[in-house]
Amino acid sequence: MPMKLKLSCADFSFPLLPHNAALKVIALVGCRGADIGLFAGRSHLRPEAQLRNPIRSGAALCRRLAREGLVAADVFLQLDENFTDCAVNHPDAARRNFARQQFLRTLDYATAAGSEHITILPGVIFKTESRTKSLTRAADELLWRVEQAAAMKLTVGIEPHLGSIADTPERALELAALAPRLGFTLDYAHFIRAGISDSRIDPLAARATHFHARCARKGRLQCSLKENAIDFSRALKALNKFRFDGWIVLEFVWIDWEHCNEVDVLSETIQLAGHLAAVARKIGR
Repeated sequence: MPMKLKLSCADFSFPLLPHNAALKVIALVGCRGADIGLFAGRSHLRPEAQLRNPIRSGAALCRRLAREGLVAADVFLQLDENFTDCAVNHPDAARRNFARQQFLRTLDYATAAGSEHITILPGVIFKTESRTKSLTRAADELLWRVEQAAAMKLTVGIEPHLGSIADTPERALELAALAPRLGFTLDYAHFIRAGISDSRIDPLAARATHFHARCARKGRLQCSLKENAIDFSRALKALNKFRFDGWIVLEFVWIDWEHCNEVDVLSETIQLAGHLAAVARKIGR
């Protein structure tokens, strides 16, 4: 049988549209899931507003999604516009406590919105201390989050990414080894951009609970399908090998960072969806 795809699309792919219109576009391109960005200061739905009354806000989102025939595939929480100030492993206890409290609110929000998965960032290496200390604190904080989420029957995945403590596949696996049951929201683009081979990335599929799909090449975090260097056939085979049953989200973004506003997001989203569907049809379970 061909590999079954559960395709989602990020609401933050279309920042120039009102949120309701972005959801309509997601439905029109044939997706049944929507990945919700909760990014401080820059997404349609922002944690500083949505998490004031997370249950009410999450329920309202659930209703908006249902009107378009969509479900929440993931809630992606980012508490600051940079990777450092609200990092899960910040050395300052007050900042860590703030991040914990917002995470607990996000659990309520995701549950009310109907999402079973939450994505967060893994933390960073702080220059004022050793990498080992930053790593240990990140693992402790992430393990706590996994436990809190599990109590509510939710799954947590970190996105190993550029500029994080998990900026290579090996470092991501090192962190995951310290936090059992922690998942990966796996995005090959972050590693391909750094010139890392697909073969080094593939082992991360064993811990993947969510998958970000967009095209990339060495030196570019995001590019067109024509220029793409990610072997999606290989990536989907790796996911299938480990019986991945999560959502695959089309995650082209339109922001100035990393030249991501130099791609036709809508056209590339449609083309990549077709490409993934063709690849999946060739993969048997």
